[in-house]
Amino acid sequence: MNTKTTEGLVGARTNRNLLNTPMRVFKEARRKGDTETMKRAMGYADEFSGKAEDYKSEADKGMEEDARETREKAKLQREEAIQKRREEREKLEERIEGNRNADTNTDTVEISEEGKVLLKDNVDSGSIGSDEIKMDVVKEPVTYTKTGETVSAIDSEHVSQ
Repeated sequence: MNTKTTEGLVGARTNRNLLNTPMRVFKEARRKGDTETMKRAMGYADEFSGKAEDYKSEADKGMEEDARETREKAKLQREEAIQKRREEREKLEERIEGNRNADTNTDTVEISEEGKVLLKDNVDSGSIGSDEIKMDVVKEPVTYTKTGETVSAIDSEHVSQ
């Protein structure tokens, strides 16, 4: 709470409470018919009432300042939250882009027709020994990822697109 608001509220309440005394004196003087005391009591009552109004206007100004400060703080908090979300989104996009780039940097091995013929001739010749080549029949090219997993060439085309 703003200092002006607090001071205004306390001052207004105090002066309203102080207003009760001259009003009591006024009522008593009226019963007695003492016009001079009534005038003096009304002067004091008017003075306390005026001070209470001044303090009330000060409290109103303080509350307006409080409201303005609250709005500014809320606006700053919203802007900070928006900026934080932007940064998080940018980091996420960078991470996603890095993953996409990691997937596209894979190598593929293709065996030429000459190599296939040589491999088949070598297997058909029936060579036995430590240099024996065993052939697994592969019908389509295979792509290896960075982790060493195999992915068929058709799947790798879908991933890179």
